[in-house]
Amino acid sequence: MSRVEEIVTTLDQMFPDAHVELTHKNNFELLVAVVLSAQTTDVSVNKITPKLFDQYPTPYALAEASALDVEKIIKFIGLYRNKTKNIIALSKELVDKHQGIVPGHRKELEALPGVGGKTANVVLSNAFDIPALAVDTHVARVSIRLGLAKKGDSVLEIEKKLNRKLPRASWTKMHHQMIFFGRYHCLAKNPKCDTCPLFDICKYPDKYKLKPKK
Repeated sequence: MSRVEEIVTTLDQMFPDAHVELTHKNNFELLVAVVLSAQTTDVSVNKITPKLFDQYPTPYALAEASALDVEKIIKFIGLYRNKTKNIIALSKELVDKHQGIVPGHRKELEALPGVGGKTANVVLSNAFDIPALAVDTHVARVSIRLGLAKKGDSVLEIEKKLNRKLPRASWTKMHHQMIFFGRYHCLAKNPKCDTCPLFDICKYPDKYKLKPKK
């Protein structure tokens, strides 16, 4: 079994039901939640979005919102002022250019305020079932530790390597599984090397310090 096959098989066994953990009911809510999640945990975002979407359930409503009112709701997450500007601005763009509908094409998504390649990948894969693999901090860390990328690779370089090495049909599922693996097992600090089924192929230099000697 190749390294990639072992990783895909193992993560599928560990996290068969991995999924996006941002709470949302539609594509608009997913898009906004992903924009809000930059440099912030999904847990923190999920605490503020119920009230946000209750008051502004559509792009039309959020496009007309007062920045101060939105800031009061999302002020508990990082970069809230800039994120407020972006979600209001992207809502206006959705209304003015897309009839209030979240577009399903990368170029149109990335043209929206606050939407970069990572956000576009998450929306394309989860909202439109288009294979895409967004690289966040968890995916980047796991990719390097498992030898799928090298330390020092940029986010774009890691994404290209993953797209090249992993089966395209598995990109969306692997994105979530790698996040779950990084979030709940292969943590940035104190990873669970002592119980890791991928210990033998892992490139993490400190893994032997974390695995008890037999």
